[in-house]
Amino acid sequence: MASHTPEGHTSGTVEPADIDHGAHAFPPFDSANFSSTLIWLAITFGLFYYLMSRIALPRVENILHARAGRIRQDLHEAHAAREKSEKAAAEQDKTIADARAKAQALAQQTQAKINAENDEKRHALEADLNAKLAASEKQIVETKAKAMDNVGMIAADAAAAIVERITGKPADQNAVKAAVTQAKA
Repeated sequence: MASHTPEGHTSGTVEPADIDHGAHAFPPFDSANFSSTLIWLAITFGLFYYLMSRIALPRVENILHARAGRIRQDLHEAHAAREKSEKAAAEQDKTIADARAKAQALAQQTQAKINAENDEKRHALEADLNAKLAASEKQIVETKAKAMDNVGMIAADAAAAIVERITGKPADQNAVKAAVTQAKA
């Protein structure tokens, strides 16, 4: 059996007859402790429920509401920023369209001005050329008239020389001039 020490303690050796297997059940499952275990379970559950409902859950709820509010605010800001950017893009498109229209109008105006200047230069050049052409034609007509007068005199001189050579007598100048005039017509 167990040996006792002078202080009244038993030594660490255990005899097989001292062990009682199955005399006692596991304390939570012992029917004698069952009612007190249920009472403590109810008290503990109630205490945890109270602490959770009064402290932890309101904090979680506040965090969730704060997050939802922040998300709503962020979405509102995002929509506002999107509307602002769409407005800015529309204004930019309008500005670009206006600039294109102004550039096109300026290009057309410049083209019309260049065309008008070219037409004016062309008309001035044509007028100058027409004046030179008229002067040249007048000079040609005068030269032709002089030449024809000279041809008439040359023809009269040649006809007089031919008549004199064939007949041996000088030709009548009035008759030669009349013959040359008749031949010209």
